[in-house]
Amino acid sequence: MAKYSKASEKKVEKSMHEMKEGKLKSGTGKKVTNPKQAIAIGLSEARAEGDKVPKKSDSKSKSSAKKDDSKKSDSKSSDSKKKDSKSSPKKKTSKK
Repeated sequence: MAKYSKASEKKVEKSMHEMKEGKLKSGTGKKVTNPKQAIAIGLSEARAEGDKVPKKSDSKSKSSAKKDDSKKSDSKSSDSKKKDSKSSPKKKTSKK
């Protein structure tokens, strides 16, 4: 079973062609130079017309979740270092 319809393939092909010619603009009006962005624009246009396209993935939340996990592990290791330094007895030096 195909993930994308022929109409959506045409939209992506058209947006890639426009990007290569330097005619494709993003929503802010700037020229698109990244092929991935051109594909995203083509798929977005296909979705807007109701063509068969898989649902938009929520990649932002996935990447932020990975970052949060790494922050947690970093803070745990730094906390254990702090605990170790606190638990070790410090020598008192007295001046004579």
